Amino acid sequence: MNSFTSVHAVPDLPALLEAALEVKAQPLQWNELGRNRTLGLVFFNSSLRTRLSTQKAALNLGMNTLVVNVGTETWKLELQDGAVMDGDTVEHIKEGAAVIAAYCDIVAVRAFASLTDKAADTSEHTLEQFRRYAQKPLLSLESATRHPLQSFADLITIEEIRRREKMTRRPKVVLSWAPHPKALPQAVPNSFAEWMRRADVDLVITHPEGYELDEQFTKGAQILHNQDEALHDADFVYAKNWSAFNDGNYGTMLLPATDRSWTITGDKMRLTNNGKFMHCLPTRRNVEVADEVLDSASSLVLHQAQNRVVAAQTILKQMLEDLKEG
Repeated sequence: MNSFTSVHAVPDLPALLEAALEVKAQPLQWNELGRNRTLGLVFFNSSLRTRLSTQKAALNLGMNTLVVNVGTETWKLELQDGAVMDGDTVEHIKEGAAVIAAYCDIVAVRAFASLTDKAADTSEHTLEQFRRYAQKPLLSLESATRHPLQSFADLITIEEIRRREKMTRRPKVVLSWAPHPKALPQAVPNSFAEWMRRADVDLVITHPEGYELDEQFTKGAQILHNQDEALHDADFVYAKNWSAFNDGNYGTMLLPATDRSWTITGDKMRLTNNGKFMHCLPTRRNVEVADEVLDSASSLVLHQAQNRVVAAQTILKQMLEDLKEG
């Protein structure tokens, strides 16, 4: 695995899941694999779980880590080719990415969507600039359109619950839009839908009209605008806000933040098949999800967060093995 930016980097998803469960059972078994290897973590945006889980995963593999917080602890990077740099950017990504790559064996980048330039966001401009100028194995820590490590952790969590509860049928997994006080990117729902479509589950996506995601991520999933109908007999409920994707409304919120009709409440969860609640965190309590759900035994949010280490370590292990073979 030379780079990991989406589920498309995974040729055999069941095999990757088994590898993840092995890593979780024996997290320190490969603690010599990363000896004398360095992981560079480049953050254009804030992070808690992604930062800590990826550093922890690297440490479990014996790697060193270097963290770069762009624009706050380093120079602000210019991302446009041919730019006349007479503004607030001090260093061009051509030099910046190349310098980071010179110090690191794997480069990991977290760069959210701008939600103002749809073309740049959908082309993954920032991530692709790092791929172009760093020329080292690339790991996505969330990009404009995807969050693959989060989605992998989500799938690991679902698989563990399936095995624990001895589910013999395909579980019904519902991805539900949730209210939020500000517009958020589509990366998490895009990625979750993309991974679930590859997994052995029945995926239903529910959202208000106007919040359709890019069809490349949702094609084949059932899409409903009635949340109660979607939640009926669900085994897993994944709540997440996202902004509009359609031209003309891109990056905007079509419903007011005070609209709580899509909040996941206890009454909503009672429509499910004793369903488990999922969220990538952070979440706005009593906006996206009610306290009674988030604090209940059905909540998997901390389980998901713990599996972020497992997901990152499984991917880094495979990347390190490929580097060793190369």
